[in-house]
Amino acid sequence: MSDFVKNASNAPKGHIAAEAAGLRWLAEPGAVPVVEVLEEEPDSLRLARLEPVGPTPEAAREFGRRLARLHDAGAPGFGWSPADPAFFGPLENPFPVSTRAEEEFAVYWAEERLRPLADKVTRTLGADGHDTVDEAIDVIADGAYDGISGQGTEEPSRVHGDLWSGNLMWTADGVTLIDPSAHGGHRLEDLAMLSLFDAPHLEEILEGYTEEHPLPGDWEQDLPAHLFFGLLAHVHLFGEAYVDQTISTAEAIIARADELGF
Repeated sequence: MSDFVKNASNAPKGHIAAEAAGLRWLAEPGAVPVVEVLEEEPDSLRLARLEPVGPTPEAAREFGRRLARLHDAGAPGFGWSPADPAFFGPLENPFPVSTRAEEEFAVYWAEERLRPLADKVTRTLGADGHDTVDEAIDVIADGAYDGISGQGTEEPSRVHGDLWSGNLMWTADGVTLIDPSAHGGHRLEDLAMLSLFDAPHLEEILEGYTEEHPLPGDWEQDLPAHLFFGLLAHVHLFGEAYVDQTISTAEAIIARADELGF
């Protein structure tokens, strides 16, 4: 079986190092299969080649359990990254993200991730849209989503960071993680990204996850807050096509925070 070489000659300096470090860090706990890094060069990454198989409900449920164990392995802080610089986005056009480690989720998510990105897309969002987005970031900064369903506060989880369905490889060894933007984050970040483009057998993934790590009954109502960065990133990378969804998500964040008493 041949290896897979990922060429990143046009990517920003440090991108390959960040991806390699992220893959190794996610693999460290042995919780979930992660594509193996065989060799790292400044502008290329040699990885073990994965042979895909069709998704099944059973594999999805087992992946959910394994993902919960990965999150439970923890991280040194919110926003901490196994590499600096760190990036988010496609290989051909990634953008840098903060690696500052914060003790509080609200500070990391609102001030290190969301607000800088929202400021970059002000013109695309339009004045009214940006005001709504800014209000949603404010309620996150107030701590509405530090826990889950308004309960407690979450410790930093070991998250993939870009867990849309395209970064899952269904193999005979189980669902295998590729192309991370790994960091310390809130466990709902990964679950929210899985919902963005409807990962195969999403319901079974979430069932497996909550079997391993139970969550409050209405936890899914929190997901818009954790999907927010991914949507703002799509506005930044791809433009107006994602504006309406981003603004409606901001409105859902505000409404949920009000429901939780913030």
